[in-house]
Amino acid sequence: MIHYKSKEEIELIRQSAQLVSKTLAMVATELKPGVIPLEIDKMAEVFIRDHGGEPGFLGLYNYPNTLIFSVNETVVHGLPTTRPLEDGDIVGVDCGVKMNGYYGDHAYTFEIGEVAPEVKRLLKVTKECLYLGIEQLITGNRMGDLSYAIQKHAEDNGYGVVRELVGHGIGKKMHEDPQVPNYGMRGRGKKFKEGLVLAIEPMINMGTHRVVQLKDGWTINTADGKPSAHFEHNVAIINGQPQILSTFDYIYEALGINQNV
Repeated sequence: MIHYKSKEEIELIRQSAQLVSKTLAMVATELKPGVIPLEIDKMAEVFIRDHGGEPGFLGLYNYPNTLIFSVNETVVHGLPTTRPLEDGDIVGVDCGVKMNGYYGDHAYTFEIGEVAPEVKRLLKVTKECLYLGIEQLITGNRMGDLSYAIQKHAEDNGYGVVRELVGHGIGKKMHEDPQVPNYGMRGRGKKFKEGLVLAIEPMINMGTHRVVQLKDGWTINTADGKPSAHFEHNVAIINGQPQILSTFDYIYEALGINQNV
């Protein structure tokens, strides 16, 4: 069942999402070759608690950490480890926060040192997929319109769109209805209404769309071992139009990147 949010509820979700944004920006300043992901994870927990929130992932479904670190061929749900990051890695960092009874949840894929041009292109296209999907979140459109926009842009660029993992509604629970696939047909699915809040999160692979789960029960890798990218925003329909509740601006500022999106 979909729970449509009031403007007051959306503001509370925004506050949680903004703390996620600030946490990811803090993480951005620490990521470089030689850094230990597990140490960054501990820093993120302290940062979130110091700013009045609770880590949204820690303990959720018995997940043992604050952050999700998905390196290179890991699509999502990678566990922070003691393996140092290396020059040329990419790492998708997914973070959740609970504050004032509501969740925020989004992700950004970072470059570590000098990344290969073909991998940079994957990140660029995946981020474009995210914003193309967001553009479709308007009153009267359907889920398939959003899903199709993401899928078409990814596949037009030669990439695989993960099927098994999807975005989701968000609010008092981290994962709420509806599911938000990154593939679909225009004109199909639930019609969008005022007050809908979604976590939209394209997961795009350089090669095949197929994935495999590792024995740790969490880590999802590409089946062919090629890199995967993941970007995520929390978005609400307000006055019929999409309004992004999270932001990458703090990340861009931390990294000294001039971005228009």
